[in-house]
Amino acid sequence: MSNENTGLLSGSNKTTIDNGGATSTSDASASGRLLRLSRFGQFESTGVRASLESIPESMSNVPRQRRTSVTPSGLKQRGSARSFMQTVDGSVAALTPLEMGRHELYEEIPFLAVPGLQRKEHNLSIAFSSYAALMDNQETDEYLISTTGQGLKPEEKEKRLSRMSLMLLDELEVEAVSVTLPLVFAVAIASLLAFNVGYNISVMNPSEPSAFPGHTTSMWSIAVAAFCVGGPFGAVLAGKWADEKGRRGALLLTTWLFVIGGLIQTLAPTLSVVVFARMVIGVASGATTVLVPIYLGELAPPNLRGVIGTMTQFAMVIGILFADVVGFPLANESRWRYMFLLISVMGVCPWLMQSFLLESPRWLLGRDPDSAEARFVIKKLRGFRYDEEVETEVEHYVGASKSQSCASDDGTKKPKNATAELLADKKVRLLLVSSLVLQVSSQLSGINAVFYYSGLFFDGVIDNPLVGTTIVGAINVLACY
Repeated sequence: MSNENTGLLSGSNKTTIDNGGATSTSDASASGRLLRLSRFGQFESTGVRASLESIPESMSNVPRQRRTSVTPSGLKQRGSARSFMQTVDGSVAALTPLEMGRHELYEEIPFLAVPGLQRKEHNLSIAFSSYAALMDNQETDEYLISTTGQGLKPEEKEKRLSRMSLMLLDELEVEAVSVTLPLVFAVAIASLLAFNVGYNISVMNPSEPSAFPGHTTSMWSIAVAAFCVGGPFGAVLAGKWADEKGRRGALLLTTWLFVIGGLIQTLAPTLSVVVFARMVIGVASGATTVLVPIYLGELAPPNLRGVIGTMTQFAMVIGILFADVVGFPLANESRWRYMFLLISVMGVCPWLMQSFLLESPRWLLGRDPDSAEARFVIKKLRGFRYDEEVETEVEHYVGASKSQSCASDDGTKKPKNATAELLADKKVRLLLVSSLVLQVSSQLSGINAVFYYSGLFFDGVIDNPLVGTTIVGAINVLACY
């Protein structure tokens, strides 16, 4: 642990500072100046007078800009107000109240998309700020009693507490997480894959009247259902791909499946070939529905994970609506193949923009905690300026991974049963059961049948069945929004 993590000395008028291996001691009684390491950083006071009138002004004069410290290697580092907390592995970490709030979110609900995380992080940070200000007040009072025999007056305590709280809250505003362009590009490219999944769900619906004239309803139903047959295989393979090739590599692999499946479907001479193409696209879609939420959850800051996590579903429903809309100019006997060609076009786009598709920092750190690439990615995604900020974020990722590790507690490398642990945790078990019930309810509601066959449902009911299908798609988007 670095020297800047040293706590406030109480009951002593000497402070020892370890600066790159060199030790210096400052004596308040001899020099008249006191160099102290407080919970809020390093600063000097001009001495202690009996009346203590100067305490709130001098000892509260904490610099708001990041301070510079010297590491044992001689390199300068930037820093800010620190506080202390114990990590999962038992080590002590020095974090600002803002960082403590973020760390709490990383460990409490790691890499999940749930609502209210921005408010939760703000409330946690305020709580840590209030606690840090109270501790500073208490430690200062105890220090003065031990050195002068007289503590802070009630009005001085109140004034100091108010000043410290305002300073910390100001830090929360200054260091608020911003959405960076690399994060926006990565989220947009991953969401395009989810968009393609939605497009493939509905693309067979508007093209049914014009594609392959003379086809039977049963054969068309088989071609539509082949998509659902390939989906489970893709979902099962996605986990292995994500672990072996990385989140980015697995996503790029699905783009090729979309391209190949789309081309086969576009050039298919018969509906039987379309059945095979739909199975290939189903594998890609099943893998995408697993990979994109994982990727977005691991890239997003914890307070934005809920917002960014919803992009998967939002992109899908927009893709469904888009397939209905393009059906107006393309769903005819001369252009229906262009609707299938768009599958390959949308599959190529993420591959062409792969330089903006950053690898997941969590996956990189899971393979190598000292990964330079992971630190480079974190710096781009978060817009950090200082290496210290990057290292703090690395600690958040590593700490969250350790707190959720399935490794055995007896020190062996044999992993525990992940499924058993999932069901054993009451909070996670409730989320798991809720998710399963929602998914089953969605399937039993019959909404997928509407997306696949609404054109047949509306046939003979309204003049243009595609209009009814598009209205259903629009309502679906509004409901998701």
